[in-house]
Amino acid sequence: MEVREAVPDDADAIRTTHAASITELGTESYSQEQVDAWAAGCESADYTAAIESPDHYLVVAVAESVRGFGSLVFVAPEEYEATVDAEVTAVYVHPSVAREGVGSRIEESLERRAGERGVSALGLTASQNAVAFYRSRGYERIGATRHEFSGHESTGVYGTVVEMRKEL
Repeated sequence: MEVREAVPDDADAIRTTHAASITELGTESYSQEQVDAWAAGCESADYTAAIESPDHYLVVAVAESVRGFGSLVFVAPEEYEATVDAEVTAVYVHPSVAREGVGSRIEESLERRAGERGVSALGLTASQNAVAFYRSRGYERIGATRHEFSGHESTGVYGTVVEMRKEL
């Protein structure tokens, strides 16, 4: 499996992988209503804009097709409780390769790029089903918060997510 920087032609495959990951793995920690609202956000997400943005770094894991992706934003989020320099906004793998090390390879690539850009601390907001993964990667739990699962429009569907932080 190759992990490489995403290109605009990857956008549709990223969308498909993102939605599959949420709908098939999200039910481990969230209700069907929450998962449906969360996955609906994939429809309106502009992956191409993120791929082309100088403030973002997106990678894909490819084995014949895109099997996972990760995203890093080089802007510190204001709403975090912890102080961080950049934010991991996504590490998603297709359910067919879940728990096979693909997410770890993606996350390693994001950390490597963050280090190259002088980032000293990464933050993220993890879904409940991803907390154990991020802990295994050295992230510390900061606290839980209420999050609305939505795309560009409010759904009124909320769930708990976990803020996490890692020193590089």
